[in-house]
Amino acid sequence: MLLKTVCLVSSIILNLLFIIYIYVGGQWNHLSWSSRAAAEAEAVAAISCSGHGRAYLDGLVVDGNEPVCECNTCFTGSDCSHFIPHCTADADSGDPLFLEPFWMQHLASSALVVAGWHRLSYSYNHNTFISPELEKLIRKLHTVVGNAVIENRFIVFGAGSTQVLNAAAYALSLENTSSPAGIVASVPYYPLYKQQAEYFNSERFKFLGDAYTWRNRSDASTNMIEIVNSPNNPDGQLKKAIVHGPIVKTIYDHAYYWPHFTPIPAPADGDLMVFTLSKLTGHAGSRFGWAVIKDETVFNRMLTHMQLNSIGISKDSQLRAFKLLNAVLEEGNEIFDFAYLTMKTRWERLIKTLSLSKRISLQKLNPQYCTFYNKVRELSPAYAWLKCEREEDKDCYAVLKAANIIGRQGNLFGADNRHVRLSLVKSQDDFDILIERLHKLVAEEDGAQTM
Repeated sequence: MLLKTVCLVSSIILNLLFIIYIYVGGQWNHLSWSSRAAAEAEAVAAISCSGHGRAYLDGLVVDGNEPVCECNTCFTGSDCSHFIPHCTADADSGDPLFLEPFWMQHLASSALVVAGWHRLSYSYNHNTFISPELEKLIRKLHTVVGNAVIENRFIVFGAGSTQVLNAAAYALSLENTSSPAGIVASVPYYPLYKQQAEYFNSERFKFLGDAYTWRNRSDASTNMIEIVNSPNNPDGQLKKAIVHGPIVKTIYDHAYYWPHFTPIPAPADGDLMVFTLSKLTGHAGSRFGWAVIKDETVFNRMLTHMQLNSIGISKDSQLRAFKLLNAVLEEGNEIFDFAYLTMKTRWERLIKTLSLSKRISLQKLNPQYCTFYNKVRELSPAYAWLKCEREEDKDCYAVLKAANIIGRQGNLFGADNRHVRLSLVKSQDDFDILIERLHKLVAEEDGAQTM
C-alpha cells in the first residue's frame, strides 16, 4: 500500500514537472525574441550612474556597446559621480523629471515590449487615427480623478498639448472672414500662445495680447478666442474666462489640472479642454496630448487639422500612453500621492528658504477644498513666480543669473521683468542645487552690493 502511494505521488510530481516544462519552458522558448529585448532593457536600466544620471537604450555608447551615462545638471564623469562646484542652477525648463523615481519603483507595470510589425498602418480599424482603447482609459481616468466632465464629449489626440492647442485655434476661428480671430490670454500667460500665433502667421488668427484689455470692449465684429490656462503657467492660479460675448470662444488649457499640482474643486466643464501626458505622468518626450470637446463640429474640424498636419498621431506614442495610463489606474492614487508629496515638500523648502528675504517674494497661493483628497489643501504648482522687490532690481532675471540661477524672464509671459519663473519639476538634483543657490542669495542680502 505504501509502495503504491509513493508511486502515485511520484507520478503526480513527474507530470507536474512535465507540464511546467511544456508550458513554461516552451513559453520561454516561444518568447525568445522578447526575452532578448527585455534583457537589453534591463541591462541598461541596471546602470546606476551613481544616482545622478541615467543610461538609455538609444543613448551614446562606448567600447563594448555599453550606453554612456547622461548626467544631471552639475554632475559629470563616466558614472556621474563627480559634482561640479559653483555650477549654475538651471530652473528654466518644465521637464517633469520629478516623476522619474516613481517609474523607477514601477518598472514592471510600465515596461513595454513592441514587436517590429506593430501598427504599421496609418490608421486603426474603422479608418480612425485614434486608439479606441486609449480613449476609454482617458475617459476612465478623468472620471476617477474628477477633474473633467467627459460624458457626451468628444476626444481628439495630438502630439502633446502644443499641437492640440494649434488645432483648437484653427477649429474655433471663423472661415471666409475678412479679419482674423484675435487670440488673447490674461497676463501672465504661457509664452507658447503668442509664439505659435506669430510663428504660423495664419490669416485665420493672430495674437492680440492681454485678455484684460479686451474685457470691456464692445466691438462685436471681432471674433475672439481666449485661452484660459488653469492652473496657470507660470503662477499656478486657478483662472476663469475674462472675455465674454456672442462670438467669443474659449480654450481651457488644463495641462496642470491634476491633484499633484492643485486642489480639484470640481470637474472642469469647458466647451474645449486641453490636457497632456507630460504633466500627468512626466513623459514629456512621448509628445501626447488630448482635447475634450463638447461640440461635434469643432471636434471634426480638429480631426481634419490633425489629419492634414501629421496624418494622425504616432501609434507608438499612443501605445506608450495606453500602457502608462493602465499602470496609473491599476495603482489607484499612488502616482498622485507620490507626486503631491514631492511637490508639497519642495514648496515647503522653497517657502522656508525665501521666508527671510526682503528682496524676493513668491506668488500668493490660497488653500482650496480638493474633491480628490476630500480636504482643504495648499496649491503645489509646477513653477515659482518670483518678484524682485527692490526698486533698483528692475531685471530680476539678471539678479538671479548673477547668483548662478537661470530662470525664465517675466516679459516672455507678458509681465514686467521684475518677475521670473523658476521650474520646480526637474530632477531632485536640480531642485537641491536651486535651493542651495537661493539660500546663498538670501544670506547675502544684508550688506550686499546692489546688482
